[in-house]
Order: sequence, then C-alpha cells, then structure tokens
Amino acid sequence: MLKPKVPVKRMVFHEITKDAIQRAEQNTREIDTALVDAQETRRILDRLYGFEISPVLWRKIGPGLSAGRVQSAATRLVVDRERERLAFTSANYWDLVAELTPADADSSFTAKLARLEGRRVAQGGDFDDHGALKTDVIALDERAADTLVDALRAPSASFQVSKLETKPYSRRPAAPFTTSTLQQEASRKLRFSARTTMSLAQSLYENGYITYMRTDSTTLSQQAIEAARRQAVTLYGADSIPEKPRVYASKSKNAQEAHEAIRPSGDSFRTPAELSSQLRGDEFKLYDLIWKRTVASQMADAKGSTATVTIAADGGEGAHAEFTASGTVITFRGYQAAYEEGRDEARNASADEASAKLPPLEEGQALTLAELEAKGHDTTPPPRYTEASLVKALEELGIGRPSTYASIISTIIDRGYVTPRGQALVPNWIAFSVVRLLEDHFSELVEYDFTAEMEDDLDKIAGGEADRVDWLGQFYFGGGDHPGLREIVDNLGDIDARAVNSIRIDDGITLRVGKYGPYLEVEDGSETPRRVNVPEDLAPDELTAEKARELIDAPIVTDRVLGENPANGKTIVVKDGRYGPYVTELEPEPDTEIVADAATGEVVEEKPKKKAAKKAAAPKPRTASLFKSMEPATVDLATALQLLDLPRTVGEDPESGEPITAQNGRYGPYLKKGTDSRSLESEDQIFTIELPAALEIFAQPKYGARRASSALKEFDADPTSGKPIRIRDGRFGPYVTDGETNATIPRGETVEGVDFDRAVQLLADKRAKGPAKLKAKRAPAKRPAAKKKA
Repeated sequence: MLKPKVPVKRMVFHEITKDAIQRAEQNTREIDTALVDAQETRRILDRLYGFEISPVLWRKIGPGLSAGRVQSAATRLVVDRERERLAFTSANYWDLVAELTPADADSSFTAKLARLEGRRVAQGGDFDDHGALKTDVIALDERAADTLVDALRAPSASFQVSKLETKPYSRRPAAPFTTSTLQQEASRKLRFSARTTMSLAQSLYENGYITYMRTDSTTLSQQAIEAARRQAVTLYGADSIPEKPRVYASKSKNAQEAHEAIRPSGDSFRTPAELSSQLRGDEFKLYDLIWKRTVASQMADAKGSTATVTIAADGGEGAHAEFTASGTVITFRGYQAAYEEGRDEARNASADEASAKLPPLEEGQALTLAELEAKGHDTTPPPRYTEASLVKALEELGIGRPSTYASIISTIIDRGYVTPRGQALVPNWIAFSVVRLLEDHFSELVEYDFTAEMEDDLDKIAGGEADRVDWLGQFYFGGGDHPGLREIVDNLGDIDARAVNSIRIDDGITLRVGKYGPYLEVEDGSETPRRVNVPEDLAPDELTAEKARELIDAPIVTDRVLGENPANGKTIVVKDGRYGPYVTELEPEPDTEIVADAATGEVVEEKPKKKAAKKAAAPKPRTASLFKSMEPATVDLATALQLLDLPRTVGEDPESGEPITAQNGRYGPYLKKGTDSRSLESEDQIFTIELPAALEIFAQPKYGARRASSALKEFDADPTSGKPIRIRDGRFGPYVTDGETNATIPRGETVEGVDFDRAVQLLADKRAKGPAKLKAKRAPAKRPAAKKKA
C-alpha cells in the first residue's frame, strides 16, 4: 500500500528462535497476496453478516443485540444444550455395591453388581434422554434391589472369584498447549475464564516468559524439545524420558499451525521456582501450568497393570448374580511425576474407580461378604457447557479460530445471551428468542456445518484455490440454487415478533421475552391475560410446568396501608415494585365542593373542585426502598417514616461545619460529608450511629485496613502496577481502578461477580486499548449575513 522505494521481502518463521529467524532471513519470499485476500475476506464476511442481521434483531427482539458468524453459532450451542436439558426425562435405577474380603486377608475391596441371571444390569448410560432403555438390560427398581440384597445376605449365599484378567496399562502424556487446550486446562485446574487466561498469557508473552500464545499447533521447536528433555532428566532422572523425542499431530480441524505450541521461552527453560520472585499471583500459576505441560509432553509413558475381577454370587433361585471390580496399579509414573491432564467431572468417577487397588486374588477363591447395600440413582441431563467445554466444542466443529475463542465467549456474556453460574454457562431467555429467529429465517447461516465450511472456503482463498471476490459475491448476492444474504434479508417478510419471543410452557401458560425481561402470560379467560414475573436467577431448564404453576399460585403482594403521616396527613403505603419492596406517600384525593339548591339550600351534588387554570406540577411522591432485613408484611408506620426521612443528618463536623448524613446507597449503607464518604457495616447503623462514632470513622485513613471503606470492594495489588485494586462507584457506574488505570465494569456484570482475576483482566484490557482518543471539535458553521431591509 505504501509502495516503498526499497526492496521489500517477507520473512516466514513458525517459531521464535535464533536458528528459525536466521533461516527465514536467508529464505525470504514475496508477500503472499492470497493470504492477504483471505484475511480481508474474513473481515468483510464478518461485517456483512453482523451489519445485515443485527438490525433484524433490534427490530424484532430488542436493542443492543448482535449477530455474528461465530458468536451466533456459539450461542446456539449453549441454547441447544439447554433445550436438551428442558426435554430431558430422568429415569430411576438401582444397583448393588458389595464390600468383600478374601480369606486370610485384612483388606477388603468393593464390587458393583454387573449381571443378574445372565443379563446385564442397567446403568445410567443405558437410558436415553426420555428415560427409556436403549438396550436389552435389566433395570432394577427399589423393591427388586432389596429382594436381591436379602437373598445374597442369607447364610447360604456364597461369593467366589470366577474370572481374573490382568492387562498392561500404559498412558501417554498430553500434547503441549495450543490456545484452545490452554484455555480448557486453565478453566479446569485454575478456574480462569478464557478472557483471564488470554490476558495473563499476553502479559507473560510480552514480558518474554512464554512463546506466542495464539496458536493451533502442538509442534515444539528442536530447541524446546531439547530443553524439555534436559530439564526432565535433571528433575526426574534419566529414565523419565523416552529414547526418541515425541512428535504430536494436531487434532484441530482447519489447523493452520502458523506458530509452535505454547511453551516457556528460550533454549533453556526457567523453572517456576526460579521465577517465583518475578511472577506473582495468577501469572505465576499460569506459567507453572505451561511449564509442567511442556516438560511432561517429552517424558516417558506412565506404566502399570489393570486387573479386572468377576465375582459369582449365588443367593438361590432368582439370585444368581455377578459382581465386577477393577483396579490399576502404577508401577512407573513417567510423565505423571511432572503433570497430569485435568478431566471433566463426568469422567472423574471412572478414573477414581480405575485407580483403586485390589488385594491379591485367584480364580476360584472364596470371598466373605462384609457389607451389601442397594443404591438408587437418577439419570441426569447433559451438563451445561463451561468455558472449557464450549471452546472444545467450537474447536471440534471447526468454528472460529484459536485467537477468537476468548472474545466470542466474552461477547455472548456481555450481550446478555449467557450468564456464568459458577463454571457453567446458563443461557438467558433472550438467547432463545435470538436463536429461534436465526433458525427460522437464517437457518443456513447458523448451521454448524455451514459455519465450519466457511472456514474451509477461507482456507481455500488463503491457498490460492478460490477467488475472494467471487466467493463474497456468491455469499452476499447468491448464485445457483443458493440465495445470498442480501436476498434473504430483503425477502424476510413480516416476522411475527410476538411469536419469536414466546415459548409455550404449559396449557394456558406462555413465557414471553419482554422489554424488561421474561414474564409468564396466563390465559385465565379474562380480556387482559395475567402477567407473572419470572425470577432473574431461575435458569430456563428450571422453569418446568410445575414451577410455572407455583409462581402463578404464589400470593400476590398488594399495597398495604401503614397509616397516615402526622406531619402532612398523607397516607403511607408499602408496595412491591420491579426493584423490590418500598414505601411511599400517596397524594390526597382532590378536594370536593358542594353544590346546593339556591332556593332550599339542600345539597344537590358533591364534585371535585375545578382545577386552577395554571397549576404547578404535582410534586413527586417520596419513596424509599426497604432494607434487606425488612419484610413488606411486617414493616410498621414508624419504620416507614424513618425510611422516608432519609438521608438522616447525624450532626455537623466541628472542624469544617459540613453536615454528616447517613443514608443507603446502591451498594449498601454509608456516611457522607461533602464529597467524602465512608461505608457502614450494617443498614441498622443508618438509624443508630451518633456523631462521635461518625467522626471516628472519618478520622480513619480512607484506604486503611479497616472494614469500612469508601471502596465497594478491595483486592490485592495489581501484578502490573503493584498498586491495590479497588472497585468504586462512579458517575457512569461502578469501575475498577488501581489509582492509575480506570476500567468500567461491562454491562451485564455485577460488582459482586467481579473477583480479583476479573479485576486484573479489566485493567489489562484497558491498558491494551491505550488512552481514549479525543474527538476534534468541529468549527461552528458560518451563518449567512442577514439581509438588510430595503
């Protein structure tokens, strides 16, 4: 673009090492216009998608929403999983667990019922999502399980080893980290969000501790392999590494492998212990994770043996059963001495069982029953996505790129489509409306295969196999049997916004997504259907027909009259509003005038007095929210009057003469003196604190170790600036600050939900953006000179 007058060449290297850069310098090439075209095509495609579809969401669902080639597919994944949970029907099944002891042995082991009368006994995996059996197995109920327990506990029952199998056990280490696997493992082991992981990795990379953190390659440079093997030998012994270096193949669909795997930098790795004084907090934890994974990836397999034992149990007629038990003994830890990959919760149970130890056993050996218990189980719906499992699903489907996963998850959270609940990602009802509209009217664009095929097509453009203009033209204008995006948008017709934002819960009960959130609409025969608010913390799969009926049948909180304010004669009422219960003063009814007969003087009519022609606007009635400790049903008139009179003047500062007031704020009770404020420990102090105690609080340092602080939250020092982090309430809402950098808390997140890691992330993101650019002031337009009158 600049058309330089000096020769320009492109250096290509896939690892940041001295040798690789020197080789690249000796083998330069021209700029690959196909790669440039692919990057520009991706950018244009995303804008065409977002700019054409997002306005449809604004008109039919609500403002502030957005659609995107990858974010819409990610949102659909989360919503589809919640739909599975909504449609799931639990099944109940029973099994038996026996504790058995070999003869002449002190140790015992546990075994589970596997077969009864030659047929396999049902386990959780044998039921489908509708609670029906998928295979020909026996499903025990509680009665059958108890009957079997009684038969096998009988003195005549016998237990003996019928079969014993021993197999060698070997397990390979996991590959070095890619962007995706780093995010997944940091989520499992360190509880980091994808955004936090990438921010910390960016800082480690910028400061020279790790290699580039955006990669889909599991390949290590020769220098890194040698460094990892040397360190493994030094720390764990010569037998901890295999004879030949390990080479890993990428499993990622559409992997570009432009950079090597994420690893500690340099041709000699620094151990976490060596960096303990330089790295602190979460940066140290992430470096430790990367270092362990890299070193372990070049270590030897873990070896051992796995034994599986089958026990024949005979309890008489109808009680011929088989129990099984298995255990693994690790004889050589290998890479496990340095690191072991984290597992999802669903796999933990089987891993624990596999690692159980069995005593020495022989076929035909008699066993003694120490304990036998029947256990009932309920099948559970598929687990919600976590950030780790969502990243894994996107990678497996070939949707998006490693560098985009963190921003995708952040976007669907910031847009209000998804709310984190612990580690789980819970979709909000508005996400159901968005996905439904896209599925009904842009079905092809949100298909997982279609989104992944786009990535393939972009790779073809990068390889010079396709022309970007032709491809974009076909996508936007269509071609052949496939309509283009422009044609789809132009021919949408009338989208029924009410239908898009409605979900049937039960007969006569419909959930609607409204401007102020979801609510239930109940058809009770009246002209105007009744509306019932849905609690914000109720997940979609928890809103069953039974729960909806419970919300509908809950007693309605009506206005309760507390009495009359003696100061002005106004009626005090407690109400339940959108933001919780509150008390308010009702304006008195308008005065009436008496109309009498002119002749007899008898009262003919009473009617309101005529309003003055020019009357001042009616004053806004005073209101005050109830404290968290108060209940609308028990609050009395005296308490209501105290609330309405807030803020309460505690006294005057003897030095400055400024009044000190006690009041309740958005984030709790506090004292205020001019522009200075201090938090109180409880709401009750608003009514009870006196001037001496208030002066004592103001005399304490504003940012001391005391509990009452003007900050909404306080954390440890920021790893970058070294200064303590605080959350404050500002003019435009709460924000995070370390005294140097201020970062606004995004919409959709609460002060309570921001922890130290998230605060560090927000500050790091703000620093990366740099200072805000000031808009140039436009000169005022010149007005034409007024024409002189003739």
